[in-house]
Amino acid sequence: MLRPNQVPRLTLFALLALGFVLGLRHATDADHVVAMTTLVTRERSARAALVLGAFWGIGHALTLLCVGGAIVLFGLVIPPRLGLSLEMTVAVMLILLGGFNLTGAGERLEAASARQRMTTLVVAESGPTLGARFGATLRRGGRSLLVGIVHGLAGSAALALLVLTTVHDTRSALAYLAVFGAGTIASMMLVTGLLAVPLRIAALRFASAERVVARATGALSLAFGLFLAYRIGFVDGLLLGAAKWTPE
Repeated sequence: MLRPNQVPRLTLFALLALGFVLGLRHATDADHVVAMTTLVTRERSARAALVLGAFWGIGHALTLLCVGGAIVLFGLVIPPRLGLSLEMTVAVMLILLGGFNLTGAGERLEAASARQRMTTLVVAESGPTLGARFGATLRRGGRSLLVGIVHGLAGSAALALLVLTTVHDTRSALAYLAVFGAGTIASMMLVTGLLAVPLRIAALRFASAERVVARATGALSLAFGLFLAYRIGFVDGLLLGAAKWTPE
């Protein structure tokens, strides 16, 4: 016999499989793809893009497990205004990323970083050290990790509430959150890798392609961020009127 709140093994397997598939789909949400596109445009290879995707997924999964897990374990209730505020952080982040690309600030930072690496190589009179390559990867991945954390904050409550309505076993719910996070990591790595291929081809054929794509993705991110900010702030009532929040 099954103990109370115990999920049958076959049902649990189906639940976890569903969580992984939904995690794969979740990474392709418009705000996720727009944000990551602004970061990938500055990468030179598919491998570097995969690293960015992995960092985004890790940040998203960590936040999901922490915030979503707390909701599942302790029954925390997210007030509408707090939920909208978390979603507003995504809009602000998209605006900042868009401005970052439009103004060329990203290019200047990359150029400064490249000059610093060249200076280090000249002083050392040797090729790039393992530590230097690892440090560069961490710097690029750190931005992507932060983006993933912000997205995770905005989506954790919705996912946790969805799980609670269908799964009443705490361990199964936490397992679902973990598998969902693994799905988002795999999916975002795939998305960023696919985005990097045509960008790399264009950059090899046209000298100005990278700059044009960076400006275009910056404009898209800025416009989408402003749209989200307007919807959350005024339509949903975060800034004016009563807050109306439907987790999604």
